[in-house]
This record gives sequence, structure tokens and C-alpha cells, in this order.
Amino acid sequence: MVKSFYSKEVIKHFNSPHNYGKIKNYDGLGKVGNMICLLPTEKIHLSSEIKPLKDLKAGDFVLSHTGIINKVEQSSCRKYKGKIIELKNKLGTLSLTPEHLVYAIKVPKGDKYLRTRYRKLLSPAWYHSAHLEQGDIVLYPITKKIEKTEFLEIDIPKSKFDFKSIEIPSKIKIDAGILRLFGYFLSEGNITERKCSNFITFTLNIKEDDIAEDIKKIAKKIGLNAIIRKKPDHNSMAVYLYSVKLAKYFKKIFGNYADKKSIPEFLMVLPPSMQKHLLYGMWKGDGYINLDRDGARAGYSTISYMLSQQVKILLLRQGIIPSIYSETEKTIKGVHHKDNHRVHVGQRESLKKLCEIMGVKYSQRPIVRENSWIDKKYFYTPIRNIDTYDYNGRVCNLEVDKAHSFTTESFCVHNCGDEMWLYIKIGENKEKEKIIKDVKFETFGCVAAIATSSVVTDLIKGKTIEQALKVKKEDIVKVLGELPPIKLHCSVLAIDALSEAVYNYFSKKKIKIPKNVEERHQTIIKRESLHDHQHEDN
Repeated sequence: MVKSFYSKEVIKHFNSPHNYGKIKNYDGLGKVGNMICLLPTEKIHLSSEIKPLKDLKAGDFVLSHTGIINKVEQSSCRKYKGKIIELKNKLGTLSLTPEHLVYAIKVPKGDKYLRTRYRKLLSPAWYHSAHLEQGDIVLYPITKKIEKTEFLEIDIPKSKFDFKSIEIPSKIKIDAGILRLFGYFLSEGNITERKCSNFITFTLNIKEDDIAEDIKKIAKKIGLNAIIRKKPDHNSMAVYLYSVKLAKYFKKIFGNYADKKSIPEFLMVLPPSMQKHLLYGMWKGDGYINLDRDGARAGYSTISYMLSQQVKILLLRQGIIPSIYSETEKTIKGVHHKDNHRVHVGQRESLKKLCEIMGVKYSQRPIVRENSWIDKKYFYTPIRNIDTYDYNGRVCNLEVDKAHSFTTESFCVHNCGDEMWLYIKIGENKEKEKIIKDVKFETFGCVAAIATSSVVTDLIKGKTIEQALKVKKEDIVKVLGELPPIKLHCSVLAIDALSEAVYNYFSKKKIKIPKNVEERHQTIIKRESLHDHQHEDN
């Protein structure tokens, strides 16, 4: 049950809507909906990477609210002038139109719901962004895809100019050691490319002998001798792996430059039990755990945006709650600093799980009130801040198969606004008047949208067309007890759907359309044309 400011009657119609479904041989169909979109720069999660919304196209696959990857059926962009809502949580921000639906939990007022254990009893639903408030809980899906790859297939031939590197197997088993090596490279490695010699370098702090020795041990298993050279003047050391084949393979799957590094899909979908070793190597290189400070915390830092988002996914698959902070590019005292992305872990149970992965002894600490939690399906976290601003420019959206949703870097959104399809079957009463013999609806939308659709079908079923057209939004609200002011537009949408169904009936039967029906139709058309909706594959 969805507990919120909705009346009992609204909840009743939402949980058990009347006349829901489709009439196969309908006489009239009314289709209405709210146009909804995100800013084109919003980042969207695909199977194993993240891309700007404007760069996605039909045929791509995106992460849905179910944790399953679903196919994009169509991408679209349009011109928009109006308000934009900016939502912020632990994972980042999201900018979208006020009618766009977000998967969330509305937290009722009162001291009781200040406690997380009571918030966990609330059920999620789709809410308009303009309806959400600071403190409401949003749900972020945890990816479910698992595919175990047993071996690396390194199909890179040895160069004729390669006089230094040692030959390695073309097939290497993926085990804990190889995964740690991958992690070390993602954090501390780079590729040097020369005509006669390509090799991998791991640049470490001079005190990180444990990492250097681990790299040496792993390399030996695949037939390589790691060279370790300490540089006391720079307080650093370098570990070299001389293998053109391995260097080229690492560059191919991970990238080379620090800001461009990413994790390939076959690693992102490994079982979480194997991904622990990858996380270990990455955190050992570019992360830390500090249990001595007030408010124990762990952190990971990278200048690769993609890598920070992938670390987020890996942590969530381990049941670990992350927070992400980004610092923009800047120059301090003449030193240029690139964009930096920091992943923090501070929640007690999450920190405990990370310590287990890293082999760090965790000392039990007092419980601090937590407002975020995680289970096997979702990460639940409150909205920290909400801003509204005027915008004039392009906005974009996706139509997604099956789940009808997609996931940004920080929120999960529906791929449509409140959309109503109202079907009517026309008959005659004893007086030979045209009546609405049957009516059904299909609505994709929020609680209020479904409830108002249900009520309007009750109010018009069995009525003459003239009587049905006299139903007003006030009649719907009266049945429901009340609707929050921000949801009154849902009752208008239900009336519009009825009017369009009647218009469609008259048009199909080539019957003269009553003036009030024609005027209503033109009003709806004009309103939708203001959005200047233009579909375009990017």
C-alpha cells in the first residue's frame, strides 16, 4: 500500500482500479498524455557503461528500474521552454521536466517516519518530479546480469619489432590474481608504446611493497618477470611488465590514459564473488580506508568519470552504499587539476563489507542514524536538495521496451509521463439514445493518474454520450474525496481522454462532431503542439 497524502479512496482505486484493460473492437479511443523529458546532457546507464542521453539511439540497451537491461525502441528530442526540476541525492543530480516520473517513495509527515525502519514499510510508486520533496526516498536499481567468463582470449600477435617482451599464453584463466592485476592497472597502470617495445608500468608509492610483490607474483604465473625499480628521490617505485601482447590487450580492454579508463563489460557482469578481487586491486591502488577518524570512512578517487560510475555499480552489487562527489577542472597555485570523481563509503554495514574485501580488521562502531539502505534489488536514498529554474532549449527522452524505464547516474525514471488510453464501446438504450455500453482504460502513470482514470470510467459507463461529456474534473475529485493541488491535472487528463474517445468515435462513424467536442479536441491539439515534439534518431 502506498502511504502518502492521498485519500483512502484514491489509494483504493490505485490498488484495485475499475474497468482496467483494453476493448478489442472498440468504437472510440482517446489517447492523451503529458510530454516529459530530461536535459540532453543527462548520463544514462547502459549495460556496462554510461552515455549522454542525446547520444543514445534505437537499438541501444539501457538499465531499467527492474535491474534488467532493456532495448531502446526510439529516442526523441524536442524544443522546450519552461521549468526544469533539479533533484540531488548521494549519487548525483538529475534535471528533468516537472511531469517526468521518478521511481520513489513519498515519506509521510510525522516523527514516526524519521526512523528508517518505518520508511522501509512504505511502498514505491512513480511520482512526478514536481511532486517530490526533500527527504523523499528514491530507488536505484542494482544490475542483475551475471555472466561468468572463464578465460581471457588474448588474440594479439607478437610484433616483428618486439625484441624484448616474453611470450605469454593466448589463453589465461580469470582468477583472483588476474582480477587484482586488472584492478592495479585501472588505478596505477599505464601503457608505454614504442616501435620496438610496448610495456606496462605500474607507478606506486615507495612504501607499497605489498602491491609490487603481488604484481610480481601474478605476473610469474603467466610467464612474466616483473621488474621493480625504486625511486627514492621521487618517493615512488615502478613495476614493469615487458609484454607487447599484454600491453596491447590491456590498452584494448581498459584504455590507457587515466581519464579515459573504463572496465569492459565481461568484467562488469562477472559474479559479485569474483568482482571482489577487481575491487580489491582498484581500492588498494587509488583508495583508502580510515577507521581512526571521527566518522570512519573509505574513499576511492579517479579522474575517469566512467570508472567512478562503474565502481558505483560494483559496490552496489556487493551490497555497499556509495556516495559520489565530483570536483571540476581547476588550477591551484599554477598546478592544473583535471576533473576528479570521489567515491566514498561511510555507512557502517557498508564499510564493514568493504573492510572484509580489503582484508582490513573492522572494529565495531556505534550505530549512527542512517537514512539510506540497500537490499538485493535496490539502493534507497533520500533526495537531498531540489532546485527549480527556467529553461529554453532541447530536451530528450527514450521509449524503452518492456520495463518502460531507464536509469540515470543517480535516479530511475519512467520513459513516459501520465499517458491514458480510454476505450469506449457504443450501444443504445431503450430510448434509442447512444450510450457508452462499455469502457476500459490503460494508464501509465502515477497514483493519481490511475485513480482518476478508474473513476471516470465508473462515472460514464451506461451513460448517454451527452451525459458522459457533462462529467467534469470536479466530479472526479468529489468521488476521490480530494486530490493534492499538484495532482489536479490528472483529473483534467481523464476528462481529455474521454473527450478524445468520443471525438474518435464520431470521426470513425462520419457523424457530425458536436461543437463542444470539436472545441475540446482543438484545445488538446493546440496544447500538445506547443511542446513541438519532434522525434529524431540521434
